[in-house]
Amino acid sequence: VQLQASGGGLVQAGGSLRLSCAASERTFSNYAVGWFRQAPGKEREFVAGISWSGGSIYYENSVKGRFTISRNNAKNTVYLQMNSLKPEDTAVYYCVAAYKAGVTRDQWNYWGQGTLVTVSS
Repeated sequence: VQLQASGGGLVQAGGSLRLSCAASERTFSNYAVGWFRQAPGKEREFVAGISWSGGSIYYENSVKGRFTISRNNAKNTVYLQMNSLKPEDTAVYYCVAAYKAGVTRDQWNYWGQGTLVTVSS
């Protein structure tokens, strides 16, 4: 599976961005999808995920209530809507996928290239 992320950019604190990740896989609906992020000097962090069935959704505590993950299987695309952005959300965001998986942190075997999100104060 090839994943192509887009939608990053520079935004002021309190603003919004929507990240998109297009997958090459025709059976995209069979894959769990998610987003990680990595800020400079910090470890990679699992931000959000949605299981292949859509029945399980995960959010990292710091983004709950601000970020929303969703998927459009007809378009082979997963989205991350990010609202009320904070400077600490600044990071490179990576989309990920795993075949018929849930939403655990260590299951992801397909990674897209990153897209940079910068939130200014």
